[in-house]
Amino acid sequence: MNTKTKRLAMLGLFSAFAYVLTAFVRIPISSVEFLKYDPKDIIIVILGFISGPVSAFAVAVVSSLVEAITVSTTGIIGFIMNVLSTSTFACTASIIYKKKRTLGGAVLGLISGVILTCGVMLLWNYLVTPFHMGVAREIVTSMLLPVFLPFNLIKGSINAALAMLLYKPVVKALRSTKLMEGTESKSDVKFSVIAICVLVLLSSILGILIVKGII
Repeated sequence: MNTKTKRLAMLGLFSAFAYVLTAFVRIPISSVEFLKYDPKDIIIVILGFISGPVSAFAVAVVSSLVEAITVSTTGIIGFIMNVLSTSTFACTASIIYKKKRTLGGAVLGLISGVILTCGVMLLWNYLVTPFHMGVAREIVTSMLLPVFLPFNLIKGSINAALAMLLYKPVVKALRSTKLMEGTESKSDVKFSVIAICVLVLLSSILGILIVKGII
């Protein structure tokens, strides 16, 4: 299998996996009905780390388009917002990691992706959500900090933590199937990084419970 064929096969595999996760894992973590968590960004940012930001963007568009015409109820607006959110997170992280292929580069990329996504989505929710919800812009403006910001922060934090934990196993699996070149690194993710990722996940779960008014 030549390099181009392997690349296309990997893009197809990641696109399919991202869609499956979107279709079957949709968790409401906000009082707003259309704000649901799905884990496809984890798969797409891992692809970005492996194959670069262009591949991540391509899969973000494809998976969001298939989602829009199958399981989504938010139409073209949902498609646009999904592409913006996923590509901002995954492309930002993969661009930084491409320039600095170290553990620190991965961490910096993921944190930057989360922060930039929160900012970008606040802007686009301000611009687009009034048309989607059919309400005055002032109502959406009042929701930006108490609703949309926590949603994107929690979503991004979960995705970043799980991407860190899953990146090495995914790379190992791809190399074992010959879809990815190179030999597996002997180094493991540091215990401190694993501990931080677990802490982020636990904090995100706590945040969801607070947002939903359970605690």
